Amino acid sequence: MGEIALPDQLRMSFFRRALFVVPLILLLGIASGRLAGSGEGNPWFALLVKPAIMPPGWAFAVAWTILYIAMGLALAIVLNARSAPRGGLAIAVFLLQLALNLAWSPLFFAAHAVKAASILILVILLLAGVATALFWKIRAGAALLLLPYLFWLCFAALLTFQIDKLNPGAERLAPGPGGAQIRL
Repeated sequence: MGEIALPDQLRMSFFRRALFVVPLILLLGIASGRLAGSGEGNPWFALLVKPAIMPPGWAFAVAWTILYIAMGLALAIVLNARSAPRGGLAIAVFLLQLALNLAWSPLFFAAHAVKAASILILVILLLAGVATALFWKIRAGAALLLLPYLFWLCFAALLTFQIDKLNPGAERLAPGPGGAQIRL
């Protein structure tokens, strides 16, 4: 037999999930960026030629904070849709794209692998699009919360490709362990 929950019970269930999921996703995103040394404080990144459309560094922190909160809320909504068809698949695709998203900063900022980061962001964008479509079938509101993330991923992909184009051999700009960099 199916259980019927009262609206107040459903709201509290969503609130509890969101109270756990939103900070978790936000903290994972912050940790990924910090551990990778992302941003303008990164000496390697400072050496790169940036595209004209590059926003100021603070804009990334603001944008990613908002996006991670929205992603957490979207996931909480889907998690709260108890026995939704394809719910497990939607959550799995979302978590896969999130894991790849968290791997992007270390790949780009720490490993200096701009070409690999360019490919990775396309995979993330594809999986985020699939997750959004799957979320739409479960709860349209959850999918709508992911739309700004999809738009930002498109912009981030454009920036990554432009950085790759403007900085051929960018992975060689950083000195190796114990080495010194000499630019002629």
